[in-house]
Amino acid sequence: MTENTPNTEVKRHLKTRHISMIAIGGCIGTGLFMASGSAIHDAGPGGALLAYAAIGLMVYFLMTSLGEMATYLPTSGSFATYASRFVDPSLGFALGWNYWFNWVITVAVDIAIAAIVVTYWEPLRFLPAWGWSLVFFALITALNLFSVRAYGESEYWFALIKVITVIVFLTIGTLTIFGILGGEYVGFANFTSGDAPFLGDGVSGKFLAILGVFLIAGFSFQGTELIGITAGESENPEKSIPRAVKQIFWRILIFYILAILVIGLLIPYASPQLLGADVDEIAKSPFTLVFERAGLAFAAALMNAVILSSILSAGNSGMYASTRMLYAMGKDGLAWPLFARTGRRSGVPHNAVFATALVILAIFLLQLDDRVGKHMYEYILAASGLTGFIAWLGIAISHYRFRRAYIAQGKPLDALSYRAKWFPFGPLLALGLCILVIIGQDTELVLNARLDWQRLLITYMGIPVFFTFYLYHKLRYKTHKIPLTEVDLRRDAH
Repeated sequence: MTENTPNTEVKRHLKTRHISMIAIGGCIGTGLFMASGSAIHDAGPGGALLAYAAIGLMVYFLMTSLGEMATYLPTSGSFATYASRFVDPSLGFALGWNYWFNWVITVAVDIAIAAIVVTYWEPLRFLPAWGWSLVFFALITALNLFSVRAYGESEYWFALIKVITVIVFLTIGTLTIFGILGGEYVGFANFTSGDAPFLGDGVSGKFLAILGVFLIAGFSFQGTELIGITAGESENPEKSIPRAVKQIFWRILIFYILAILVIGLLIPYASPQLLGADVDEIAKSPFTLVFERAGLAFAAALMNAVILSSILSAGNSGMYASTRMLYAMGKDGLAWPLFARTGRRSGVPHNAVFATALVILAIFLLQLDDRVGKHMYEYILAASGLTGFIAWLGIAISHYRFRRAYIAQGKPLDALSYRAKWFPFGPLLALGLCILVIIGQDTELVLNARLDWQRLLITYMGIPVFFTFYLYHKLRYKTHKIPLTEVDLRRDAH
């Protein structure tokens, strides 16, 4: 490469501990700290446990599928690159741009929410909310402009805060259940009182209640697919990616299933305190309620700090995911080539970072406008609502095609450094559950004989947005599904 040739390579500076913690960070967020209470309220403690276990199993199979492809072909484009090479370039184009769009909106939302959370502390109200949002935006952008090691290190510590919080919560919660803290033995009374453990009229009613929680659980687990994107900058992807994937099962079991069990045992499902918890109502977090029951007076302040770190972590990861996806698409010819350029020393795709940051800032400023902006902002949010589930569908489809092509071309399975178990059951189960969750976005709307078209549009807008990307590329480039024997399985072809 000459001095005048643009550099397009990222640096492999993410260590195994970084990727393991990034995977943990993807699992733990405000979905656990805030939304778990409403899940128990809506479906009962048993229904919430069943829903999170089912979605957790789906996520585990998705991550084993992603792990197999990411160790074989580690790339920042992850599932967008895999879809382009193993299925159809148009599918990769739609997945990539859709995923970038989703994270751009997510970061804009995160910096707005972080400002609300930080004003919980009165001394920090010297800046208006939009001022704090710009501070957090500048911090997240700066972390992503430095080397990838800066991102990995910051995510490591953000994730560690969340892990410690959940472990402390589980310890204190268990002591409270047995009366060692809080003064009285609780036992399993909340699992047997009233209509518990499952809520709803009849079998169909209970199923619909659990299906409603599938959605909450699905949003809670989104972000786990980041381990596929980090593979492109991992020092040793063949070691670090399988290790992160294998740990996901235990993380889901410990951090979600046990946490929901503790909350369900300590707080009655009918308690109004479980309903409507939001990030600007830290006192209603089920974690705060359990800490307060154990006699910890500083519970709300503690959880406010933890939730702030979770939101900043999500924003930091969102900026990383979106810029690396834009970089990979530039490299694959699915976006402008200038986005594929990286710093010679840092390996950071600066053009992709700046372009993404500008769009994030524009979306954030749009929601500040009380006239036209607010209305447009609602539709922009709706357009990104299903993107995570669509990305998961892409992972399942790509892995199914990858494995079939691998066998069709006579390659030995033993040569794969990491092999997903239970193929083809795993990706097919994940595919079916993903479709079920997408359809069940709004069960009341789907089952209602009289359709509310505006509500239908807002709820399912993500689907036509995805197909717009797909059809644009399909019609322009006349692509087709790649035959299994022609799928490009060269490991150095990217």
